[in-house]
Amino acid sequence: MAGKVDTSLPLEYQTEQDRMTILGFWIFLGAEIVLFSTLFGVHGVLKNGFAGGPTPDDIFVLKDVLIETLLLLVSSFTCGLAIFEMRRHNLKGLLTWLVITLLLGAGFIFMEVSEFIHYVHEGATMQRSAFLSSFFVLLGTHGAHVSLGIGWAILIIIQLVKRGLTPTTARKTFIIGLYWHFLDVVWIFIFTFVYLARMV
Repeated sequence: MAGKVDTSLPLEYQTEQDRMTILGFWIFLGAEIVLFSTLFGVHGVLKNGFAGGPTPDDIFVLKDVLIETLLLLVSSFTCGLAIFEMRRHNLKGLLTWLVITLLLGAGFIFMEVSEFIHYVHEGATMQRSAFLSSFFVLLGTHGAHVSLGIGWAILIIIQLVKRGLTPTTARKTFIIGLYWHFLDVVWIFIFTFVYLARMV
């Protein structure tokens, strides 16, 4: 039955409805994989279409990209700690690690926006070449997802403060954790194939 609670399972999996919702989110992430795979494919085709404009060697700054990567990877670790504290029914610990995760995510977005501003000042605008168009669309889509994740997590934090740790708030927290880890994995691919492969 949908309303039956199984206390032998983790809090976010205790009702059939919560289990089905989490399964549905895994399916949603499958669609997101298709989206980003398409963007990676487009970038792979257009990555050498410079049209006489700036190339990766001209605009990429490895130090800045490494800082962005460090911020996002550490945020994935702190997100994992938040879920760990949730499983221990430690609301204070959960909220602390969630807030730290969001601060790291905000730092990543700040760095990425600064990076884009740098590119524009170097004449590397989206309409300048096929390479830059595909680059900005891929990174912009990922950045928009991270920004959405930050806003979404803030709403969940508000619910946790108001309602405490329940099967429903635990399920919502677990789902935002899945989403955040997914975005970190996407960034690893961006860092490896968009930046690192062009800079070594």
